[in-house]
Amino acid sequence: MSENVTLGAGSAEVTVDPTNGCRLGSLKIGGTELLRQGERYGAFPMVPWCGRTELGRFRNGGEVHQLPLNAAPHAIHGTGRDTAWRTARADERSAAFTYDLADPWPYSGRVTQVVELDADSLTLTMGVETYADSFPAQAGWHPWFLRNLGTGKDVEIDFRPAWQEERGENHLPTGRRIDPRPGPWDDCFGMPDGVEVTLTWPGALELKVTSRTEWVVVYDEQSEAVCVEPQSGPPNGLNTHPRLVTPIDPLEISTTWTWRSLA
Repeated sequence: MSENVTLGAGSAEVTVDPTNGCRLGSLKIGGTELLRQGERYGAFPMVPWCGRTELGRFRNGGEVHQLPLNAAPHAIHGTGRDTAWRTARADERSAAFTYDLADPWPYSGRVTQVVELDADSLTLTMGVETYADSFPAQAGWHPWFLRNLGTGKDVEIDFRPAWQEERGENHLPTGRRIDPRPGPWDDCFGMPDGVEVTLTWPGALELKVTSRTEWVVVYDEQSEAVCVEPQSGPPNGLNTHPRLVTPIDPLEISTTWTWRSLA
């Protein structure tokens, strides 16, 4: 088993736990923890799908596959977070991790996550490859940012989406795009020019989440943490917005978190 990997740059420190889904267990800026600790903690990769897949079923050509219902009646957030990854390389500021797709995912392939830390930014990159059959897949990240850093007011979320995916009673997008509504949210938004969401802890820190992908889920219904989740497709996207991974066309996605002190 791979041990935790800790990267440092300037006053920033990030710890990755390969054995627990290659989750970021901690992100500290100037000694202040930004990610929730405890049972639901850190920031985990969502792969090979993001959010909920309706009834755990998806189709690839003429084949229908059934995934475990870990958020009944749906399957949620992929299998990568429940898997031990392998540390491929690590130095002071960057590391790469891999795992091979296996049951209960019905296709073979490899997932890679690269973590790169600078003094004022963190970049996460993920790739999904297949060497055999093509299959639909998604990738993204699910960070639990602390609502309050213990230094003042709660975090403020600022973003300008082009649309909001209407959410049905089953917590899945209906396929209808609507004007963005005020929070609290457990919703997917479209940002066709790229994801850009700013988290501000007044008097403490500003952190900007960016990605070239055009979907982001914002979840701020819990009291302790808020989630800003850039992802390669909307929830249930294996069915409604399939992106095929082929031997010559892997899925690649990245996100950068950039911060500055407000203290």
